[in-house]
Amino acid sequence: METWYYEVVSIDGDYAHLKRTDIEIDDLKLVARALLPEEIMVGSALKYEWMQYKMMDA
Repeated sequence: METWYYEVVSIDGDYAHLKRTDIEIDDLKLVARALLPEEIMVGSALKYEWMQYKMMDA
């Protein structure tokens, strides 16, 4: 299973816009906040692995 890394760029109601940080890409991914950890905020680093988003340790 692949592991992808994201940063929360913005939060818009029930959705968050995520940017990949492990590769160079301009597109943002729109993800329902119900699929993300509750404590996310703009600038949060996330890891996507095994079909789950998790906060990265600071």
